[in-house]
Amino acid sequence: MANEKTRTNIFRIDRQSRRHKMNVSGPVRFFIVIVALIFLMSIFFRVEVITVEGNRHYTDSEIINAVDIEQGDNLFFFDRFAAVGRAFSKLPYIDQLTISRSLPNRVTITVEESEALACIVVGDEYWTLDENCKILGKATEEELENLIMITGIDPGTLMIGEKLVTKDGDEELVEFLARVLFNIEERGLKNGVTYVSFDDPKNVKFDYLDNFTVVFGGSDNIDYRFGMLMSAFSQLTLNDVGIVDVSSISGVHFTPG
Repeated sequence: MANEKTRTNIFRIDRQSRRHKMNVSGPVRFFIVIVALIFLMSIFFRVEVITVEGNRHYTDSEIINAVDIEQGDNLFFFDRFAAVGRAFSKLPYIDQLTISRSLPNRVTITVEESEALACIVVGDEYWTLDENCKILGKATEEELENLIMITGIDPGTLMIGEKLVTKDGDEELVEFLARVLFNIEERGLKNGVTYVSFDDPKNVKFDYLDNFTVVFGGSDNIDYRFGMLMSAFSQLTLNDVGIVDVSSISGVHFTPG
């Protein structure tokens, strides 16, 4: 009887020991699998092909260097969010940038670049702006021929890649300018506008096609008044010359001359 009890106890101890070994071996096996996967990814999924799409202002090499990626980097361990931040800080003309991975070894960098639309005078220098009033850099003589000159705004310290700041910190004035530039770009007027005058922010003016002086007015109902302006232009011809006044939402007033 005693021997039978001893055998039973031994059996129970052995079964508990095996159960303990099984419980321990589960996490160990999982850990080994994870380590093996990381090892395999580090060996096989390395960047071999890097392509850049959508760039005009910057070369492929400039964008790749700004992103800081090169052949041999690991696809899975590459921090895309940090890379996008690096590109924005180094390349002000970049407006949007995405990095996509294609297994086993390809990376595609797709960019949308800002376009220099206008310029503002700082001392004896001209600084370029996009339609959102982002500072892109100093304008070249070649660029100046196609840029809209902004007058009447006194800029503060200009930071390339950052939004325009006026000397007195007038954010509403900058937003007004940005909305005007956006409409000029969006409505296809940019090739006909050479200046926008903010000398009187309540009575903004700009030219169009050397035929018309547009009296735009203040910062209210901007999009609506641009719609009125486009309707007026559709009824005028290139033989017409004069002042188009859209400063009031009640209607357009055209004065030949």
